[in-house]
Amino acid sequence: MTDTSIISKIWNLANVLRDDGVGYGDYLEQITYLLFLKMADEMNKPPYNKGLVFPKIKDVRGQEIEGGELCDWETLAGKRGAELESFYQQLLRTLSREKGTLGQIFTKSQNKIQDPAKLLKVINLINKEDWSMMGTDVKGKIYEGLLEKNAEDTKSGAGQYFTPRALIQTIVACVQPKPMKTIIDPACGTGGFFLAAYEWISNNNGLDREEKEFLKNKTFFGNEIVANTRRMCLMNMYLHNIGELDSETFISSNDALVANDGKKYDYVLANPPFGKKSSMTFTNEEGEIVQEDLSYNRQDFWETTSNKQLNFLQHIKSQLKISGEAAVVLPDNILFEGGSGEKVRKQLMKTTELHTILRLPTGIFYAQGVKANVLFFNNKPANKEAWTKEIWFYDYRTNIHHTPKKRPMRLEHLKEFIDLYNAHNIYKRKETWSEDNPEGRWRKYSYDEVIARDKTSLDIFWMKDKSLTDLDNLPDPDILANDIIENLESGLNSFKEIIEIIK
Repeated sequence: MTDTSIISKIWNLANVLRDDGVGYGDYLEQITYLLFLKMADEMNKPPYNKGLVFPKIKDVRGQEIEGGELCDWETLAGKRGAELESFYQQLLRTLSREKGTLGQIFTKSQNKIQDPAKLLKVINLINKEDWSMMGTDVKGKIYEGLLEKNAEDTKSGAGQYFTPRALIQTIVACVQPKPMKTIIDPACGTGGFFLAAYEWISNNNGLDREEKEFLKNKTFFGNEIVANTRRMCLMNMYLHNIGELDSETFISSNDALVANDGKKYDYVLANPPFGKKSSMTFTNEEGEIVQEDLSYNRQDFWETTSNKQLNFLQHIKSQLKISGEAAVVLPDNILFEGGSGEKVRKQLMKTTELHTILRLPTGIFYAQGVKANVLFFNNKPANKEAWTKEIWFYDYRTNIHHTPKKRPMRLEHLKEFIDLYNAHNIYKRKETWSEDNPEGRWRKYSYDEVIARDKTSLDIFWMKDKSLTDLDNLPDPDILANDIIENLESGLNSFKEIIEIIK
């Protein structure tokens, strides 16, 4: 069967199950469980002979049932009808209690395909292929395609865990991670940054055996607190040849913001979750549901705040080695917010070299109303003087229109930025903006110019919005409609944040 026909069959089955009320997210979950079992079965056979050990069925108390069957692919694939559904549920419950990657993949697992005939169809579809012999790019393409389809499903809310791949590839092309270095993403979602970094390091370096081993098993680390997203990330990594089925997982389920584990990394690449405030909900003595701001009281933070994005920025700084580099996607409020926001910006410019800010257009994320930026900075040792001398801005927002489906942002759209970024020497750059060319998107501001701005605001634009001045050449109606929706959503989000603050 060809690559295209495998992908087509998996899509078609997803649509059939969707008609039965099984969403892409649920389907993706079941595909993850079944693919893992099938590949583990293949790895236990020649020429691999991995010797992976699977437990026997356990009861609800976690005790192995005497004479119980093995929780493996061969046993599952041999079941039919009601027996199949019953065994599958028992298998999921048993494997969820295992240690290492196995337990992480099956954490809180449930069977969402209640019709045994449909479940058997999925099993048979997976069983027909030899997944271990299939090219990494094919397996990856299938799974990444499912992840993107799931992100498009707005009802599932999965879009917040999916960063546009063109943006990730752009960030990695600018940072250009090197072999034998460590990379962490403290909010790794489905692992997009890991895959792009893996691909970059593999394709741009002639790796020897030691470097290949390090890339596969010792390069990547991350945190993801949502169990379902974490399992998708682990599966995504394995399908792309990162990690081993029987190794300890490199994705922690801990909240990255709670504490610094003391480990330092060469690179931090991240798109922390959208949503400004950290809070917890509980019922008080009167039976009323109350929301309380959640602040992380950490000695290594410059500011104690309930602003989740500011906390992530401070945490990312704390994870860097002295020579470490970071690229992080953050919303507009991080650039202009006063109080804690201003103090964090000043400290960031003082203790690191904040050298580049990429201003992103609206309409590139599946979550609407998001106005975001990428901050690139290099960590530095302690110093009396501020390390930031000048900040280069690339305005890819003004007069730019994208939508996730009809007009998605592609890597070629950001090629000019990648070239101007000049990763080989960020100190030899040339502005495209000038008095004679006010439409140039690439412009630098000195540290003194930024510090002199109200609240040390980095929310800087200089280009004219053509839709406000050239009424004869307005964008197409669908673009205008999307822009209006994006602005309304952004405005609503801002009002929600104000309400949270004054509660």
